[in-house]
Amino acid sequence: MNGKRAWLVWGVGVFAYMVAVTQRTSFGVAGLEATERFSATASVLSVFTVVQLLVYAGLQIPVGVLVDRFGPRMLIAAGAALMMAGQFQLAAAESVGAGILGRSLVGAGDALTFISVLRLLPAWFSGRKIPVLTQYTGIVGQLGQVASAIPFAFVLHRFGWSTAFVSAASLSLLALVLTLACVRNRPDGGEAPVPLPLRQTGTSLSEAFAQPGTRLGMWTHYTVQFPGTVFVMMWGFPYLVSAEGVAPPVASGLMTFFVVVAIVCGPWMGSWVGRHPLRRSTMVLLIAGAMALGWLAVLLYPGPAPLWLLALLVALLAVGGPGSMIGFDFARTYNPSHRLGTATGIVNIGGFIASLVSMYLIGAVLDVLNSNGFSGGDLYALGSFRIALAVQFAVMAVGVLGILRTRAKIRSRLADAGSPLPPLRAALARERQRRREERRGTAGGDGRR
Repeated sequence: MNGKRAWLVWGVGVFAYMVAVTQRTSFGVAGLEATERFSATASVLSVFTVVQLLVYAGLQIPVGVLVDRFGPRMLIAAGAALMMAGQFQLAAAESVGAGILGRSLVGAGDALTFISVLRLLPAWFSGRKIPVLTQYTGIVGQLGQVASAIPFAFVLHRFGWSTAFVSAASLSLLALVLTLACVRNRPDGGEAPVPLPLRQTGTSLSEAFAQPGTRLGMWTHYTVQFPGTVFVMMWGFPYLVSAEGVAPPVASGLMTFFVVVAIVCGPWMGSWVGRHPLRRSTMVLLIAGAMALGWLAVLLYPGPAPLWLLALLVALLAVGGPGSMIGFDFARTYNPSHRLGTATGIVNIGGFIASLVSMYLIGAVLDVLNSNGFSGGDLYALGSFRIALAVQFAVMAVGVLGILRTRAKIRSRLADAGSPLPPLRAALARERQRRREERRGTAGGDGRR
């Protein structure tokens, strides 16, 4: 484990996930062009991404079961093939129905990819590396947003709709070829997990969901993943360009800044989680509060928000990506290996349910305001967007309540087992003491040399 072959397998898997993120987010930068191409209202336009995420979310648990049974290589390859077909379909689509079919195929292929890539980690790496590599999988994969925000957007605006989506489809073809050539489910001679009989699949699913740690992971993913997803996949680009008056190149730059912040924060957050596994939910709640405050500041700002405030909002939303990965760490630490894929699927469904609900509600509110003359004929007016985007606060509140409820249940079980969680101030005091001892040890070592 941890050898060169392991890094190659993981690298190809991460590339496949990065391509999946490119396909997932490509429609987000094409929102204005899609409105014109399909003559779509805001609510109809949101259906494209809502259906895509509905397919994605609906397949998470079946995919978790399948990856436990058949291994990740087959599913990663199948996911690349489906996304390639979906982007080709969208390139040729000229009606709403044909476009939705394309995005549905993209959602199905995307659903097969992330869980399968995470499933490679326990087979190829030792346990202490897995939390950090889980973070790196998420943040390196998010470079796909850069691909959609810059080169894809450039091709779209320069060469047109069909050329852009055919180019995106070619990336999935490359991911398919590399996966078949390089990815294996486990090292040569590695012990293959014994798949559960089909009749026990339902039992494994119910056991995974009954585990409070799995549900805490699901609510974690639900709460801090969706604000960034809604922003980059659907409403961020139209909001920045049409409502806030940001130039399209600057809006693409902000989308890229989103990825940069996630990359910078991810490794630190993975390391922090490794040192403080009992404080993971506290970190999640702090991230949720910061994102809510960021949106509140932007939405209450008189007139268009200044660029620095929009950049701060984007940075706060970006932290939610690495923060949501904590949910998968809950699944890993509270479930046995034979149902890890199933538990991961349950966790992953959380954020995308919140995302599709938010995306559709935002589009519906924009249409209602426009039909009542609130926006003065401008579907994407700033005042309308402020009201519509506020629905995210209600969605986030549901997630926070879910975190608090499941966390209380876990802590109660710890207390009953004789292992109560120490107060936060005591944990922080121990951390300060540990750092002082490390500094003294380093200074002593330097002096001896």
